[in-house]
Amino acid sequence: MAEGEKWVKLRKLANHVFHGESLKKMTPAVISSVETMLQRWKGQEGKEIEVFHEFRLLASEVISRTTFGSSYVEGEEIFNMLHKLSVIVMRNLHKTQSPFNGKLWKAADLVEAEKLVKVVKDCVMEIIKKRQGKVVNGEADSFGNDFLGLLVNAYHDSDERKRLSFEDLIEECRTFYFGGQETVTSLLAWAVFLLSIHRDWQEKARREVMEIFGDQNPHPEGIAKLKTMSMIINETLRLYGPANAMPREVGREVQLGKLVLPTNLNILVLNIALHHDPQLWGDDVHLFKPERFADGIAEATKYNAAAFVPFGLGPRFCVGMTFAITETKVALSMILQRYAMTLSPAYVHKPVLIITLRPQHGIQVILEPLHKDA
Repeated sequence: MAEGEKWVKLRKLANHVFHGESLKKMTPAVISSVETMLQRWKGQEGKEIEVFHEFRLLASEVISRTTFGSSYVEGEEIFNMLHKLSVIVMRNLHKTQSPFNGKLWKAADLVEAEKLVKVVKDCVMEIIKKRQGKVVNGEADSFGNDFLGLLVNAYHDSDERKRLSFEDLIEECRTFYFGGQETVTSLLAWAVFLLSIHRDWQEKARREVMEIFGDQNPHPEGIAKLKTMSMIINETLRLYGPANAMPREVGREVQLGKLVLPTNLNILVLNIALHHDPQLWGDDVHLFKPERFADGIAEATKYNAAAFVPFGLGPRFCVGMTFAITETKVALSMILQRYAMTLSPAYVHKPVLIITLRPQHGIQVILEPLHKDA
């Protein structure tokens, strides 16, 4: 939500972290985190597993390792507080605020939100101080090349124009802790949900994974070749995309159909509506049909770029898009190598929007090992 030069500076930092070579270096950490999750699943074969919770732990571990050079344990309190904060935000999104808020009277949610924000800030500060301390004490000769390291470097930049304020440093950490976890958790959970129902596509994806990787861990060259997996992920993003809307501000007066939008108007572009529009996708718009994307996104959308925008559009598209897709492909590949998935009879379908699209009652699946030692 930053503007002007501040946005340019922050975007450059994020782009540097998530370019191609950096993503390749992150793959081993993603694999290691998935292996930790799969280790927890051993002994649970044939039993019900709530995968939304499992994928939240996985995504938290991945973002902690790859972006902040720490572990889930170190960021656990941050993740928990941000989850509580997101619930409060959604609960109050459309409420009219009292003019007395912040002066004579504060709603209980506002008081709770302020406490949560302070706890998150304190936790992030501890992680930053720990990174700075290693340099001061001679344990490290730099702040590091991960996202946190680049942010801390920018905070200490000798050029005042390039320097990051401490508040910006905290805000960026908080944003990436939340964004890196919530979006991937949602995408992975809904993908497994759909594959557990559509066993034919689950088998197609498994065959592709085995042809490319065999029983070995995924590698960057193979990940790029996962065409069937890409189709499944794109169709999951269309039906159950984590982000349902994009806030935008009108830069200059423009006519949109019969409407004239004035300058500085704030609008919400509902990509969930675009993704479920039968005029754009056909009468089977509500069906799970990954074959729509067999010839790529451009052909699926009839070259209408704005018809499929799960990660936004334009210069502000999600900087972590490729990272999120790669993490999802790695996790799904490693699961499909080991397990067949079916949806549990206990599952209750109720998607709910709490910043991202989540299953209110979780997603319960039953895993059957493909090999005895799985």
